Amino acid sequence: MQPRILLSNDDGIQAAGLRALADAVASLGEVWVVAPDKEQSGTSHSLSLHHPLRIRQHQERWFSVEGTPADSVYVAINHLMKDARPTLVLSGINHGPNLAEDVIYSGTVAAAMEASILGVPAIAFSLVTLRTFDFTHAAVFARALVKTALVSPLPPRMLLNVNMPAYGAISGYEVTRLGRHSYGASIVEKEDPRGRKYYWIGGTEYAHEKAEGTDVTCVHDHRRASVTPLMLDLTHRELLAPLEAWQVEGFSRSA
Repeated sequence: MQPRILLSNDDGIQAAGLRALADAVASLGEVWVVAPDKEQSGTSHSLSLHHPLRIRQHQERWFSVEGTPADSVYVAINHLMKDARPTLVLSGINHGPNLAEDVIYSGTVAAAMEASILGVPAIAFSLVTLRTFDFTHAAVFARALVKTALVSPLPPRMLLNVNMPAYGAISGYEVTRLGRHSYGASIVEKEDPRGRKYYWIGGTEYAHEKAEGTDVTCVHDHRRASVTPLMLDLTHRELLAPLEAWQVEGFSRSA
């Protein structure tokens, strides 16, 4: 029986990266595409709980959702594919990086994370560039990784975050941890024709911490693809013991 592969993204149903990924994995299984109807970059893991979602079918097994990336995956797994859940969920290929702290804001990662929450293994793919988006080489690597994942035993909540350099053919990959980077913290203040102020947030002064074994060093310095396993448990385990020693005045702590 063919594996069922669900694709989503945060750049929208018409995104070139989504089409490149769909074409790359088309022969590996029964491919479904369920993605937002428009760009939803930076929406993180938001769900639309206070307004209805509309679904539009574009062609066989291709759907757009008037909602977020997480909405799209939720609807796909629990409704459109409820007769047989997907074997693997893929998100991307994102038009830009999702390295280090980016995973907190990323709609691409959120789509994969929603699948993981629902018990389906998932991989998020991103192309590390802000300028020319040529997905040719990234799609080749994505296909190879997906093919490997499909023949390997997959933990039901597996969540991989993959970032691929945009420097030409990808020479290799590293299994990494999340690094640290910064885009700066500038806020640009402008004034509209009616004299009201408005603001653009998000800096443009990029820098990353050079540390071996991290995704940012792998992609930017080694120019290789990074494969970073993520987990849903955000517990800061190193703080558990120090917090046990706290005595909050007026309250007892249960054992």
